[in-house]
Amino acid sequence: MGSSVNIVWFKRDLRIEDHRALAEAARRGPVLPIFVVEPDLWAQPDMSGRQWDFVRETLAGLQEALARLGQPLIVRTGAVTDVLDTLSQSTPVTALWSHEETGNAWTYRRDVRVADWCRSHGIVWREIRQNGVIRRIASRNGWAGKWDRFMAEPLIPAPAALRPLPAFDPGAIPTGRELGLKSDHCPQRQTGGRGAALETLTGFLAERGETYRSAMSSPVTGAHACSRLSPHLAWGVVSMREVAQATWARQRALKALPREEAGTWRGAMTSFSGRLHWRDHFTQKLEDEPGLEHAPLHPAYAGLRPAEPNEVRLAAWRAGETGLPFVDACMRSLAATGWLNFRMRAMVMAVASYHLWLDWRKPGEHLARRFTDYDAGIHWPQVQMQSGTTGINTVRIYNPVKQGHDQDPDGVFVRRWVPELAAVPDRFLQQPWAWDGAVGVLGKTYPHPIVDHLAAAKEARQKVWAVRRGPAFRDRAARIQDKHGSRKSGMPMTGGKAKTWGKKDRKQLSLALDEGPGG
Repeated sequence: MGSSVNIVWFKRDLRIEDHRALAEAARRGPVLPIFVVEPDLWAQPDMSGRQWDFVRETLAGLQEALARLGQPLIVRTGAVTDVLDTLSQSTPVTALWSHEETGNAWTYRRDVRVADWCRSHGIVWREIRQNGVIRRIASRNGWAGKWDRFMAEPLIPAPAALRPLPAFDPGAIPTGRELGLKSDHCPQRQTGGRGAALETLTGFLAERGETYRSAMSSPVTGAHACSRLSPHLAWGVVSMREVAQATWARQRALKALPREEAGTWRGAMTSFSGRLHWRDHFTQKLEDEPGLEHAPLHPAYAGLRPAEPNEVRLAAWRAGETGLPFVDACMRSLAATGWLNFRMRAMVMAVASYHLWLDWRKPGEHLARRFTDYDAGIHWPQVQMQSGTTGINTVRIYNPVKQGHDQDPDGVFVRRWVPELAAVPDRFLQQPWAWDGAVGVLGKTYPHPIVDHLAAAKEARQKVWAVRRGPAFRDRAARIQDKHGSRKSGMPMTGGKAKTWGKKDRKQLSLALDEGPGG
């Protein structure tokens, strides 16, 4: 039996900087930092090998960073309560420390089991807030101001040193194959790790972000102009506070420059800082309404679409074989890169929900697995919003042909990802069925459209709006808005006092919505 330790359980906070749980535990005595690889979690339908590969790279860096402090990360595989049982048998445990997590339903149930274990063993579990999400919030009133104040708090430095605990073997970080994960080759996936995160943040704020506002909507330009911080934020490789404060510092520096020298940077940073706020705004929805991962936010939409999906349509959509070139290009790009800009995420989900009339759950799971940056708190509220099941958001049915013309006017993106259409002239690339030479391509090297996108959109719109008629729907929608709706259209995000935005600001925020929360 050794001296009593404070266990710091790393979850979606894979860093040592601005890590309050680690800092507070270190102030109170020896720290045993652990990460538990949970096979049952990674077997869930929203988790994937590409996500684990990103996490694995990040864990290797975290293990090294903690080792430099004196005590490396302890990695164990299994159920958290079993791991805690084993550790507590080796040494007395003073307390369990972690950050709060807004995860999927599986992690919620897991945390309930951990809380029960702590109570039965007389161990205090101290969960500490790490972002703008507030647990057990009574009202959304004033939430935006609280977010701003929380992000303005000083960054917490890493502990100067940790007392070595040589009795504990650090353990190995398993591969995806060792975890039993399916092969998930993602050749252009972003790299995990603190170094990659800081390089991404610095590169965006100093170089790539200048065209953010104008370039974020297109998959051609968005891959470069968007921040690309989303996987690092999803796994806490950097904290939201770090990103917010770095952005505010950039805004202050730009404000000091002459307008002509600042160029488009000021508007770009205004849009981006608004996205940071909205990231936590959406996560707060899942925190307040955990059931929206599985059930429509507005119950009137339950059963609107068939519970059992049309497998032919679902398979075609997943594979990028719908016969709608821009949609297929997006799905194939996502498979290879693990990322899409927000407008394209919204479009592919809307096509699945409206044009293909698929219940949102299965497409949502597929996209979750494909996104390296999958974060349940962002993902499921967005999936429902794009499927029209919240009852409070605008029903937005994207025209995939128009989106192709608007966002890929030169056909660069479609030609890259759908090479079967090489013979199709530029004029007809987004709708090859209108080309008089289509008979040589469609049904041979590339499929016919799986649906008539215009007729399907019209039918879907009628069905969705039919549900919205009547006072009962509106009454429930009003309650949903009161609980989950934003109290402001946005915030200045400069570390100063929040203000209510006017019409011009709301228009700018609408532009920023094209990237989505923290993309």
